[in-house]
Amino acid sequence: MLHRHNRRHKVEIQNVHRETLPALKLVGKKYTNTDRVNGGYGAHWHTWFENDWFEQLEALPQPTGAAESGFLGFMRCNGNDEDFEYWIGLFVSSKSPVPEGFAALDLPAGEVGVCWLHGREKDGIFSQHNRCEEELEKQGWEFFYDANGYKLFFERYNCPRWTTPDEKGQVILDYAIFIK
Repeated sequence: MLHRHNRRHKVEIQNVHRETLPALKLVGKKYTNTDRVNGGYGAHWHTWFENDWFEQLEALPQPTGAAESGFLGFMRCNGNDEDFEYWIGLFVSSKSPVPEGFAALDLPAGEVGVCWLHGREKDGIFSQHNRCEEELEKQGWEFFYDANGYKLFFERYNCPRWTTPDEKGQVILDYAIFIK
């Protein structure tokens, strides 16, 4: 297990590892930069919980062969901020239907590099993308780009790592980037 702590950062990067994902379908709702509220997408998460949208998706056939699960903040970016996409949803079986009111992305089987971010929201747990990229590059892993030139990455809110704070009030946010 890789464990890195830099005194400049209050968020630790732990457990840098590689996971293999089967072909999946991301089912959720897509948001763009124009959908940001106060600089982020947190307000949309509140709407998801208020409307029980995750419960609807959890009823869909779940993927087999995925090591981990959790609610997702899935992102696609091709380097142009205007094309940035932020999806809230779940990975489900590639054969799952898409319920009315939701959209989907079909994702091929592949690999992701994962960093566990240990810290608190107020310490910047949601702003560690560049640090995670650096850690994955140190492993010698190259990033995957889809046919449209998009880099694919996601926040995975795994229970209990995300939902059960430790004695210091810190949680673990899984941060994954698709790699070759």
